[in-house]
This record gives sequence, structure tokens and C-alpha cells, in this order.
Amino acid sequence: MNTPDQDNANQKRSETAWAPPTARMKVGEMTGSARNINVDGRQPMSPLQGFGQMWQKTFKVRLSGVDKSAAEVMQIWKENFPKFQPPENRFYPSMAGIQPGEVLLIEAKVPPFAGLPSILPVVTGVMVLYADDTTFTVMTPEGHPEAGWNTFSVFEEDDVLVAQCQSLCRPNDPLYDFFNRFMGASSQQDKIWIHVLVSLADHFEVKGQVTTDKVLVDPKVQWSQAKNIWHNAAIRTMFYVLGTPLRWLRPKNRPSS
Repeated sequence: MNTPDQDNANQKRSETAWAPPTARMKVGEMTGSARNINVDGRQPMSPLQGFGQMWQKTFKVRLSGVDKSAAEVMQIWKENFPKFQPPENRFYPSMAGIQPGEVLLIEAKVPPFAGLPSILPVVTGVMVLYADDTTFTVMTPEGHPEAGWNTFSVFEEDDVLVAQCQSLCRPNDPLYDFFNRFMGASSQQDKIWIHVLVSLADHFEVKGQVTTDKVLVDPKVQWSQAKNIWHNAAIRTMFYVLGTPLRWLRPKNRPSS
């Protein structure tokens, strides 16, 4: 049984692990050349606020033979989170890293149709909703392909460490829902988390087999959320890219003499 002091310490750790309540995401000082065009000022989106069917997807890999604690593996995962992404995904954590309330910007490329190369740019991001020694959860903003959250965790199962990615999300708007149902976007998203787990296992020189479990939580389409398409990050990124020449031609402000 814990002492009162231990209980108070545990409660404090739990409280600091959550991001402070926020109505709008705020992008802090970023690393690298990340473009912040679809995240700052956007509302966080729960699975209840999306458009399409709600799915819970769980991806696991067993890290057999890894002689580290769950917290040590998670620390390595956090530090290498951008590195473990597939080549078409670039993650830019803030200078503070994966901490509650911080934002990770994302520059991704997706295929226009199933089976084609990933060439269409999507600039978006996620906010760290929760982070402790063995778990962290990120939440999506308005306009992201999915509305909901992804939780990354490391735990022990049958005396073997297991790394897990679990999402509870639904397509954010009708366009994303169409691409999920008919253009292979859903399977493309699955491949991302499989790649991340395989990369993590490879880091520890483990040839792990990723297992996948999918549960349809809510089969309904929420037509009341069709308006979410106004913030669609794929559409807005395309207009941003097309407007690049105009921004090059825009005169820069000159300091007054």
C-alpha cells in the first residue's frame, strides 16, 4: 500500500502528464524547416467530431530479447519518432520534444490512387495530449485526415516487452472518407504504423512480426460533420503549393528609414 506522500506524488505525475485544456492548438518553436500552415489555431478533434465510420486499430510488435525496461524503450522511441517514420512522412517535433501540450508538425505525401506512388503533399500536425514514461497520445486538429487520437505504448506481456500503436479515429470529412473507402487511404495509414513498429524493432535488432486488430466501433456516418471539409488539410496544402510562385513575387517589407 502506498503512503499518502506516494499517492500525492503519483497524482502530481498524472496531472502533469496531461496537456492543459486548450480550445485551439498553439505551435511553439519548431525544429528544422517545418511549415506551419494547417495546425496553429485549429481546434483539437475527438473521434466524436469526425465524419466517417469510427475504427479502433491496434498494431503490436513483440520485442523479444530486448533487455531494457518499458520506460527505456519508450524514451528511445520518443527520441527517434521522426526517424522511424516511412520516407514519405516527415515529423517535426517542437524544441521541447514529445511533451504534453506540444505540437508535432507533419509533412506527408499520399498516393492519388491506390497502388500509385505517394506524390500529393499534405501538411498537418498533431498535439501531444498525454505523455508519461511508457505511453504518449497525440490528438489531431481540424483538417487532419482523421479525427481522433493515436496512443503509443510499451508494456510487458508474458515476460516480453511489447510496443503498441492504437488509434481511435474516424475520417474527418467526406473527401477523406471517400479516399478511405475507395482509394486505399485506410490501408495506407495502416502501413505507416506498421512501418514505425518495424523500424523500432529493427533499432533493437529484433525481427518482429506486427499484428493488427481492427474493430468497427461506430458504423454510422455523421453527415452533420460534413462541414469539416472547410479545413481539409489536403485541399489547403494544394492551394498553398500552387500559390508558391505568388509568394515569391510578393515584395518584402522594407524597414522604414
